[in-house]
Amino acid sequence: MSELSVGVLGAGTMGAGIAQIAALGGRETLLYDAFEGAAERGVERLAEALAKGAARSRWSEDEAAAARTRVRAVESLEELAACAILIEAAPEDLELKRELFRAVAAVCGPATVFASNTSSLQVADIAAGVPHPERVVGMHFFNPPALMKLVEVVAAPASGDAALAATTELAEAMGRTPIRAKDSPGFVANRLARPFSLESLRMVSDGVASPARIDEIVRGAGFRMGPFELLDLIGIDVNLTIARSFFAQGGEPERWRPTAIQEAMVAAGRLGRKSGHGFYDYDRGEPVPADLSAAVPHPQSPPQGNNGADEAEILDRLFAQIANEAAFALEEEVASPADMDTAMRLGFNWPRGPIEIAAEIGPRALELLTALEQEKGAAYAPAPGLSRIISSSG
Repeated sequence: MSELSVGVLGAGTMGAGIAQIAALGGRETLLYDAFEGAAERGVERLAEALAKGAARSRWSEDEAAAARTRVRAVESLEELAACAILIEAAPEDLELKRELFRAVAAVCGPATVFASNTSSLQVADIAAGVPHPERVVGMHFFNPPALMKLVEVVAAPASGDAALAATTELAEAMGRTPIRAKDSPGFVANRLARPFSLESLRMVSDGVASPARIDEIVRGAGFRMGPFELLDLIGIDVNLTIARSFFAQGGEPERWRPTAIQEAMVAAGRLGRKSGHGFYDYDRGEPVPADLSAAVPHPQSPPQGNNGADEAEILDRLFAQIANEAAFALEEEVASPADMDTAMRLGFNWPRGPIEIAAEIGPRALELLTALEQEKGAAYAPAPGLSRIISSSG
């Protein structure tokens, strides 16, 4: 076993994808899963993905064949003992992840790096009770790992420099772009994406514009999908669960409070594409803007069609909140400005990052948020560092 070898704990979609890019990056890779036969099935899916990627010229046939020879399924944790880095890709269950790391700690030496692919749990919580917590870091891949270039390398308070350096080096060997993130709610990309959906939902709640109108304007600003198209794709129930988690983890800041529209849509069974009905209806083939008046009763009923506020008003309000969230994150030292922009470009395919957006909207952000705070409350309170982010961006 090479000192550069990688073990992946969990052979589901994410685990198999991570093993695939580790092997493509030249690392001998072992894939483990507690369920009988799951690791072997993961390797089979991985081999199929390598062949499809070669057929689409993402890599050569020789590279695919070489990568396949570097991967094998293992049935016991003891077989992972000689790996330099273990990447946990288990479901988002805190006790499950803790138990996995405790179990591998019993068979691995203290120098083995433990990386968790968590997207919503705190790395420090996962490391609690694990011997040598300085070796535990976050390594958050985006789905699907073979296509998404971003990896968030998450530093918990106890994470050591050696573990962080080894994880960063591995991400680069995999052909990914690593950024450094503080161990905080949502890390970087998921946190900075909060206003994209929440502020759009508030604008609909306020009667500013319809979901279809907002989507049209946001796509026109260079985004691949509008916020409501994205909500329908992810699942409105999934987004609501994430919103509730952020709100609780962050100490219930008003800007992260889930909206009544999210709650009403889920209660009405309008979950998006998977249910056939969300902010759009999908039962006629092409998505059609939905009539939400019955499903989402509201004092200011969401406008239907493409009526509503003009493009500048909608983009200013959305971009002001995006810039504001970036300013809050900078105050908390979640990531560097450059890494924030990289995170949103690579993790969410934004045309520009939040620091670039702050430069674009400039002083209007502070003026608009101040006015909205007076009118609507604390959800629009400007971050203490918003003025600095605007001036330094410009």
